[in-house]
Amino acid sequence: MAEHLITGIIGEDQAAAYLQQQGFIIRERNYRYKKAEIDLIVQAGNLLVFVEVKTRTTNKFGYPEEFVSQKKTQLFILAADEYVHQINWQHDLRFDIIAITASGNQYHIHHIEDAFH
Repeated sequence: MAEHLITGIIGEDQAAAYLQQQGFIIRERNYRYKKAEIDLIVQAGNLLVFVEVKTRTTNKFGYPEEFVSQKKTQLFILAADEYVHQINWQHDLRFDIIAITASGNQYHIHHIEDAFH
């Protein structure tokens, strides 16, 4: 497996663990709809959060959150709309980015709430 794919998987694992520590329940991982993917869908009470995880091993070329393109955002929201429809969710929603910079075994997590607002 390519190194960048391994980095991404580790980042998603770190983000999931972080969110669980914050009291969220993981509902879905790598939810797919058409060409879109949502890395994590989590819930805390009546709040459903759709999370894009971006992991980089360096900030030399920019911060991880800067790599969420407009096209990615559009696809992300499309998939979230479908998920909400599938489960008939009638409560609050939020779209977050978790940006992770990995250095060796150290992970710096930056949680951006309401990232697409």
